[in-house]
Amino acid sequence: MCTEECLRQSQRGGSLTRRVALFGAAAVATTAATTALDGPAQASAPVATTLTGGRRGLRDLTYPLTTTFPAFAPGEEASRSTFATIEDDGYYMQQWLVLEHYGTHVDAPGHFTAGGRLSDEMHLSELITPAVVIDIADRAAHEPDTVVTVDDLRRFERRYDRIPADAAVLMYSGWGAKVNDADAYRGTDAAGTLHFPGFSADACEWLLRRRRIRSLGVDTLSIDPGDSTTFDTHLILTGADRYGLENLANLDRVPRYGATVVVGLIPFQQGSGGQARIFATW
Repeated sequence: MCTEECLRQSQRGGSLTRRVALFGAAAVATTAATTALDGPAQASAPVATTLTGGRRGLRDLTYPLTTTFPAFAPGEEASRSTFATIEDDGYYMQQWLVLEHYGTHVDAPGHFTAGGRLSDEMHLSELITPAVVIDIADRAAHEPDTVVTVDDLRRFERRYDRIPADAAVLMYSGWGAKVNDADAYRGTDAAGTLHFPGFSADACEWLLRRRRIRSLGVDTLSIDPGDSTTFDTHLILTGADRYGLENLANLDRVPRYGATVVVGLIPFQQGSGGQARIFATW
């Protein structure tokens, strides 16, 4: 997420909270730097490849990279042009202009944390992780500003099992149903405020301190809720040397517990994150 527009919102929202600053500093001091790389892309709207055989499943969590995918702010969409044709050049090739935080993508630690690791510094071991899916779709359908809470996480563990260490904790809100309507996906109101679900700062802290997770992922534009102006969840997560996954597809097709997520992050030189082919297997 967070391109120039969200950083402007963050600056308007005031300085970094004391809570975020203290947690980020403590987390960086105590977090081991183990992390990763990999990936390509697939189909339309919330549809992706399914390969099953017996008890095995494979599900693409990646939206195709198009020039019409909803950007965090209007005007930040990708553009493309034909660079070479078979008729004129003997081969076909396109040229793309795309921000790193567009479409299905990764937020590297350095996206929000000065000195944080960048795309080309992440390790394969941290990009292939166990995954759990926290389903808040029923609540999000009538509360667009809702967030994943600590109570949601505790309910999940009572129903399934303890969230594994180094897990990717993924929020399913049902927001993919809006992906073909940029205004609805952003949830922009008359005042220009965005409205979509994300993770609360409390839930992020709880997962880092008590479960030592590896990443947070969402089926929306940002791991922070749309109405956030301080982006505390981003600051806490990246301050702990962890990464985010945004604009994930098909989380309704992934087991709530027991899957593995593979994040095929392109190792952009000094990248703040970037596009990735992300899929789940179980």
